Amino acid sequence: MRSPRHVLASQHIGTTVPAAPSRGLTVALACAEGDWPHADWPEPDDPHVTRAVPMAPPYRGLRASGADVVVLRCADPSDAFPELLRTMGAMSAPVIVVTPRRDTGTVVEAFRGGAGYLVEGDYCACMLSSAVMAATVGHTYLSPVACAALRDAARRMPDGGEAGERLRSLLSPRERQIMELLSTGLGAQEIGLRLRLSEKTVRNNLSNIYAKLDVRGGTEAVLRWLGATPTVRV
Repeated sequence: MRSPRHVLASQHIGTTVPAAPSRGLTVALACAEGDWPHADWPEPDDPHVTRAVPMAPPYRGLRASGADVVVLRCADPSDAFPELLRTMGAMSAPVIVVTPRRDTGTVVEAFRGGAGYLVEGDYCACMLSSAVMAATVGHTYLSPVACAALRDAARRMPDGGEAGERLRSLLSPRERQIMELLSTGLGAQEIGLRLRLSEKTVRNNLSNIYAKLDVRGGTEAVLRWLGATPTVRV
């Protein structure tokens, strides 16, 4: 599976998403089973997405589709997501997984692979469009149930409370504020607006946080902060 490429972007519809590019986005709808259920998406006045191309396994034509984002709808991402990545090969389009699965293990593995994650029944067409747009600027979008699955994992860990406290003790009060906001879906710009800091200051803080948590970037930092990966060595 690919290494993480993105940062957690949102668990809420209201999270700020960067402005859409001048041209509309093309989305490949890879349906592992059945048909795409949202026949009315994208709507004609969708501000982000102008074209959706349905595809069934083995997704012939995916690489030549010119898709900006691939949306994978499947019953079991643990099988369907790796298969899709093999088909994509060197194709660099981000992936959003749409599935009824909401268990922590499945969510974590998809997130580690760099995919956004929307649980069926937990999103609307507006959220889907926002997730697509967020993916094009390097963010990984989780619907609320998917984000809650990561938090539930932390609470179920036998030493989750103690490990969490050790993790928090590594960061300054400001860095803890920034990590809390990052883990709920905000990017550097939005965090800066919330805390009245410049985006550059937030990014500098994030660099320090990644070093202290012994991670390579935002995806790993959020997973560790939410307790979905082992805590750092102290």
